[in-house]
Amino acid sequence: MENRYEAFTLLIASISRSIRRIKADAVEKYGLKSPHVTCLYYLHKRSGMTSAELCELCDEDKAAISRSILYLEENGFLARMIPAPLRKARGEGHHYRASLVLTEKGEAAARYISERIDRALEQVSRGVSEKEREVLYRVLDQISRNLQDMSGGCEA
Repeated sequence: MENRYEAFTLLIASISRSIRRIKADAVEKYGLKSPHVTCLYYLHKRSGMTSAELCELCDEDKAAISRSILYLEENGFLARMIPAPLRKARGEGHHYRASLVLTEKGEAAARYISERIDRALEQVSRGVSEKEREVLYRVLDQISRNLQDMSGGCEA
């Protein structure tokens, strides 16, 4: 393909814009922003994670996840459960090892978001076989790793 650069960058940018719009539509009902979607989604799937575990799953930097967690906590979407031994040993101010759990409000928002994500995945998968999807994800993963290697391992 002669225009590989243009095709690749334009397609990736178009997909990224569409994902951002879908996220924005999904969170508008709850007054959230796009970065909160991933946090709520993963906490819905696997409640009780620490912020470090959530950071790893979301593939985001610690500062971005910390801001999202703080916002979600302050707005009643999640709570931190600090185990008693940590409270005694480190005092109340140390939250980084706390388990993050969704509140009732957070669970409702996460269910809403998960339903939207499931519908979006169904729609984008139309006309794509399971085998083709597996190849696509494998190739995208390889491209991502190659780009990270080229950029010195920098990630989002």
